[in-house]
Amino acid sequence: MSLHLIIGDKLYSSWSLRAALALELAGAAYSEERVKLNQPDTRERLLKFSATAKVPLLQTEHGVVADSLAIAEYLNESFPQAQLWPADKAARAQARSACAQMHSGFFGLRANLPFDLSRNAPLVPMPAEAQADIERMAALWAECRAQSTEVGPFLFGGATLADAFFAPVAVRLRTYQVPLSAADAAYVETIYQWPAFMAWHKAGLEEVVR
Repeated sequence: MSLHLIIGDKLYSSWSLRAALALELAGAAYSEERVKLNQPDTRERLLKFSATAKVPLLQTEHGVVADSLAIAEYLNESFPQAQLWPADKAARAQARSACAQMHSGFFGLRANLPFDLSRNAPLVPMPAEAQADIERMAALWAECRAQSTEVGPFLFGGATLADAFFAPVAVRLRTYQVPLSAADAAYVETIYQWPAFMAWHKAGLEEVVR
C-alpha cells in the first residue's frame, strides 16, 4: 500500500501531528510532504492535492483522505492487526467518543492556547473559556482511564488513536505551563516520552532555526 502524507509545519500543525502519530501506530510505511502554512502560495499548493485546501491529507490507492479523524479510521480499517482502537467494546466506544469531542469542540482551548512546540511560558490571565475547556479535558481523560481495561501509561493502557488525538493537547498544557493533577502530568510526560512524538517534536523544533 502506497501512502503519502501531506502536512503543515510540524512546529504549528496539531492536526498534522495527529495523522502522523496514527500512521506510526499503524506501522504503515509512508512518505511525507510538508506545505509551509500561512504563505502566499499555501492555498494554491494544497488545492493541488484536495479541494479542502487543508492539512493533513493522506494520498492512498483509494484516493485522497482528508481530515485527521477520517485518516485515523481509514488506517484502522487498512491495518486491523495494529489494533488502533482499544480491544474492549466499551473502552473503544469511549475512545471514539473522546476523539470526536476533541475533534469538534474545545474551541476556547484552541483559540487561546495556539499549538506551538517551541513555546514555554504561561498564559496570564487564563481566559475563562480556556480554563473551562482545560477542566473538561481533565474530566474527559479521567473518563477514559476509568473505562480502560488495560494497564499502562496511556489513556487506555497502551497507545491508541485516542493518544494520537490528545497529544496536541498535552503539548498545549506543557508549553503554556498549565497546572495539572499528578495523573494528568504523568500522562503529558508519557506523550513526551513516546518515540513517535519525540521524533515529530525534534523535527518541529528544528524548523525554528531553518
